[in-house]
Amino acid sequence: QVQLVESGGALVQPGGSLRLSCAVSTHTLDLYAIGWFRQAPGKERDAVSCISTSDGTTYYKDSVKDRFTISADTAKNTVHLLMNSLKPGDTAVYYCAAGHYSACRGKYKAKMLESLYDQWGQGTQVTVSS
Repeated sequence: QVQLVESGGALVQPGGSLRLSCAVSTHTLDLYAIGWFRQAPGKERDAVSCISTSDGTTYYKDSVKDRFTISADTAKNTVHLLMNSLKPGDTAVYYCAAGHYSACRGKYKAKMLESLYDQWGQGTQVTVSS
């Protein structure tokens, strides 16, 4: 099992940017897919983006495509989510989760099934408001 710790959440104005980080307690990050999910108040948790660190495959939900960028720093065992042009609708608790590297490849990539991610962090709050 691995442990995941998110950081970087904050209050930001609409149009602003934030970079979330997910530190993963492993020396073999390339064995994993790391996904970012978010849960807005009163809503179910929703998928945002994932990366298969072994080959760099990425996926983004349509709602964040062209605004968010996911990347992996394998030397530091950390995955980042750079969020630009933030909107009030992006307000949520953001969670990172780890699964087998195949969880963000092939037929599984676009589904981003929570069941394929078996280790979760505690979440970090992102609030977009003026």
